[in-house]
Amino acid sequence: MGTLSGPVLGNTRRKRIDRETGYVTEFKLPELGENIAQGDLVRLMISLGASVTEGQPVMELETDKAVVEVPSSVSGTVNEIRVKEGEKVKVGQVIFTVENGSGAKARPAEAQAPKAPAAPPPTENPPAPPPVAAPRAAAAVSGPSEFKMPELGENISQGDLVRLMIAPGAKVSEGQPVMELETDKAVVEVPSSLSGVVKDVLVKEGEKVKVGQVIFTLEGAASAPPQPANYAPVEHSSGQQGARLAFQAAMRAEGKTEEQALPPDLPPPLEETFRMPAQLGKVAGVEHREPVPAAPHVRRLARELGVDIHAVQGSGPGSRISKDDVKAHAKTLITSATAALGAPASARFAEPALPDFSKWGKIERVSMRGVRRKTAEHLREAWNTIPHVTQQDHADITELEQLRARFAPRAAEAGGKMTVTAIALKVCASALKVFPQFNASIDMAKEEIVYKQYINIGVAVDTDRGLLVPVVRDVDKKNIVELAAELTQFSKKARDKKLTPAEMEGGTFTITNLGGIGGTGFSPIVNHPEVAILGLSRSSMAPLWIDGKFEPRLVLPLSLSYDHRLIDGADAARFLRWIAEAIEQPFLLSVQG
Repeated sequence: MGTLSGPVLGNTRRKRIDRETGYVTEFKLPELGENIAQGDLVRLMISLGASVTEGQPVMELETDKAVVEVPSSVSGTVNEIRVKEGEKVKVGQVIFTVENGSGAKARPAEAQAPKAPAAPPPTENPPAPPPVAAPRAAAAVSGPSEFKMPELGENISQGDLVRLMIAPGAKVSEGQPVMELETDKAVVEVPSSLSGVVKDVLVKEGEKVKVGQVIFTLEGAASAPPQPANYAPVEHSSGQQGARLAFQAAMRAEGKTEEQALPPDLPPPLEETFRMPAQLGKVAGVEHREPVPAAPHVRRLARELGVDIHAVQGSGPGSRISKDDVKAHAKTLITSATAALGAPASARFAEPALPDFSKWGKIERVSMRGVRRKTAEHLREAWNTIPHVTQQDHADITELEQLRARFAPRAAEAGGKMTVTAIALKVCASALKVFPQFNASIDMAKEEIVYKQYINIGVAVDTDRGLLVPVVRDVDKKNIVELAAELTQFSKKARDKKLTPAEMEGGTFTITNLGGIGGTGFSPIVNHPEVAILGLSRSSMAPLWIDGKFEPRLVLPLSLSYDHRLIDGADAARFLRWIAEAIEQPFLLSVQG
């Protein structure tokens, strides 16, 4: 997680109110970086009545680049909070206000200072301010100033200069991005802490730049102008900006320039560098190419989409590439690879050409129809769309078998069979409530996750026509006996070819059981647009180490395949372990609901 600091914390405004405290201070969301206008408020770290000090983190904000802690640039007691967690917060928006803010009590004295000498002749008072303002103005234009590489973070002493965003003769303002630097952690834009006209650029793109190294020099460099002593809103300086202003004030007091106060930087030692032959660099994917004008978050999007950023045509000023340009280029690539937007699924993925099998013997060709053709199309599309991962585990079902034998007659009276699949339906419904990300879908077109507030579980049924998946609805609202009866009815309808399309739609999760056939584990394919599927294999006796000795136990293999775009491996392991433990402790399951 990053932390904002430095000159970006300048959007605080102070205004006077008719109260004894004299002032209330507004803290506004500061500038977060180029092309970042807003963020999602993840967590507020303050409350009403709390004391806040300058530099204290007050909120966590999620942007396109990272989750950052935003520190306060004011001190005082929180008077009002104007945002809520989960809201989108824009740059410049008021986050909270404080009473008795830093400098609030000193302000009336500063405001009264010019009033005291107002009665005497005005000609006697003006000489007092100039001695203070004159040195400040003189220092602002006292020869060339140097911009040095600032501190980038803990344990970061250098970086590779990806792109220079300035040139000799160009005007630079404070806070303006002047270079892109790649460190071990990320590609960052480095803003200028000075304003003026660039005189000399002392580095080149592709070089390694160290912290404290002079990047360029400025003529007519000027610091922020002094704040007026009145009730007008004032800017708070903090962090790097405050340190820089204090340093310049100390130089003025000693009558020195920045060049005199700081020793000259030694030129970096010349190092012998190995240059990879162009052809080998191209093969390895590291060949040198001219940098393109694109912000770090745009480059990251291109990498995630597998788009070559150098092939994207920028639509911004100076051919600068935006996120929309990257998305449009990716869409063009996808469209060109597809014969037509309305093409069937079979046309979306190129099939390799088959050899002439008849050269080696007699063959027979049979049309792929109905369920088999649809299954082939759907599973291939699911496999090509979803990055599959399969998590394996097992459950001790020795006690569960006793439970099945006990309640089998009740299930038979309801017209069903007390099977492991029926029990697994209830267990999975409970697990999906604890882990809602497994009961969701991904909408990549809208870049959203769809969480479903209902639990409908499909059960794969093997028929002579192929694999059919009827969907048992509202599993969480039914007991195991009801589920056993409904599952038996669905299985019979599937084998009798009486299932309707509506009875195979609307699933949020799927269970497939190959235990009746055999096997010790397998990797089921996720039924898109679902994000997970549970596979059950044949149970068998195995020795388990219990209470200091091996005991023969009946073990059920479990296989969970999931969509890695939404589900992380750790979550999958926890989800499957939760299911295994629920199966191993049948007293936790309520047969009645």
